[in-house]
Amino acid sequence: MTADGADVSSVPDVSSVPDVSGAPDVLDVADDTADELAGLLAGIHRLARRRLWRTMTTPRLRGAEAELLRVVSARPGIGVSGAAKELCLAANSVSTLVNGLVAGGLLRRESDPRDGRAAALFPTDACRDRLRDWEARRAALFRDGVGALPAQDRAAVAAALPALRRLADTLRETEEVP
Repeated sequence: MTADGADVSSVPDVSSVPDVSGAPDVLDVADDTADELAGLLAGIHRLARRRLWRTMTTPRLRGAEAELLRVVSARPGIGVSGAAKELCLAANSVSTLVNGLVAGGLLRRESDPRDGRAAALFPTDACRDRLRDWEARRAALFRDGVGALPAQDRAAVAAALPALRRLADTLRETEEVP
């Protein structure tokens, strides 16, 4: 109780709070964190892709080709324009990718039953097998990598996942389609 009768028992003790008067601005820290995060994510992606490519017996797919295969596998029957929108690519770029993937036996193109002028895209068995193999190898690579970390780091990575999902959602929501 203070002299005027106010109860201060629930007020936290701030005597041990460090002086931040000379600390960097919060936005500067956020900029530094964002820059470091962007660099780390790109580096991890690049390292994982290279490691996985070394163990593959099939020809490499470009990033956009792999993304298109994932979209078509998740949404069989999607059209070129729908895939382009989902990938934030121009329709003619996706059409070029489709032509190569059809020729490579990874996609099947059919006339869209709702609009005969449009094409509906479907994954082939080879596509599904290739994606399943890639995803299994990627999961094993990250499982081994995370498993090699000390317990405290594994816990920190797990604790960061919800925030990273929200960041991905935020980036997805603010993405501009070309």
